[in-house]
Amino acid sequence: MRETHLAAGRCAGALCLSLGLLAPVATAQSTGGGGGTYVATPKVSKVTCVRRCASKARAQSGSTIKIAGSGLASVATVRFDGSYGRGDDQSVSVRSHSDTSLAARVPVGAVSGPVTVVTAAQAKSKATAPLAILPPPPPAPNPVLSVVPGFSADAALRVETGTSRTRAYVGARRAVTYSYRVTGALATPPTVELVRASDGAPVKTWAPATVPSGEVQSISWDGRIGRAAAKPGRYSFRLTAATAAGAELRTAQAGDSERDAFDLYDNMFPVRGTHDYGEKGADFGSGRAGHRHQGQDVFASCGTPLVAARGGTIKFKQYHAAAGNYLVIDAAGTDVDYAYMHLAEPSPFRVGDRVYTGQRIGAVGDTGNADGCHLHFELWTPPGWYDGGKPFDPLPSLQAWDGWS
Repeated sequence: MRETHLAAGRCAGALCLSLGLLAPVATAQSTGGGGGTYVATPKVSKVTCVRRCASKARAQSGSTIKIAGSGLASVATVRFDGSYGRGDDQSVSVRSHSDTSLAARVPVGAVSGPVTVVTAAQAKSKATAPLAILPPPPPAPNPVLSVVPGFSADAALRVETGTSRTRAYVGARRAVTYSYRVTGALATPPTVELVRASDGAPVKTWAPATVPSGEVQSISWDGRIGRAAAKPGRYSFRLTAATAAGAELRTAQAGDSERDAFDLYDNMFPVRGTHDYGEKGADFGSGRAGHRHQGQDVFASCGTPLVAARGGTIKFKQYHAAAGNYLVIDAAGTDVDYAYMHLAEPSPFRVGDRVYTGQRIGAVGDTGNADGCHLHFELWTPPGWYDGGKPFDPLPSLQAWDGWS
């Protein structure tokens, strides 16, 4: 199979594909305990899902994973390092009774990425290869206003709520909308909180103006807290108010913990049709004549729609003899650049345009130096694509996105 390759550095057409390898992960440390006691550096040899797994024994939020290795008896914390940077890291406390294995529960909101184990003395293992983590099964949909049970103590009060979707994406054009209707008298105007399922903490609050009894009020959220993207995971809306009878109305305490809940995702799988990941040689780091493959190939029929896996700003858009029609997006809310190559036709977008998560950017093609219709997809660390950054393996991220979108 022929594959995209150009000389390293910034080339004509703003494109180079040196296909270098990802910089090595942080090294493990050995730490001495009190009195000079030596604490062995833990090592992880294998991570497998053993309980509450998704299909094909894949891990998901709420799964139990088994970690095998050595020096694990003193491990106190398992860290799920996320896709990139520290913003999406999650940690859980563990207690191991074996030097060769331990179990840990995948926390709600954990995303695909390496796993690191840390002892109480802060000795830590090397990060594992990225672990693909799927979200938990979706909450029950509630798109149409329905009565919230549990307020029979105040017979004159009727509360109805609804949430437009159970799946939302950071940076998408379509936000998730929460609607409510209160029929009856309230002592105070209601407030609406956005609650994070991982720890039960409210992360955003709205204080809508007073709405007459029986009228519908709606609130929309685009997946951001201020200017920053919220962490992927499960969230729910909670309405709180004081009733005329002096009681507190709080929909989250009405006996249905999943009510008005939804899952927030940070990326959408870019190929919107039947696809596969090719044979040996299509993956990141595969050897080529004088270089390494810098991305992951995703094979699909020519013409299959391509969408932005993460919205952002178009950084480069050109044609190159090797990459064909290509597009690079500076992903909003991250330091990562996303590159899409071999598009069937030039993308309609121009440099500087804003695109949204899930918005169509082109179609799968075989332009440039490509054997067969496929998307060549790359992810780059800051400061960006051929601007001082480095490519890293996109397959774990693609597999995770593939699992939920």
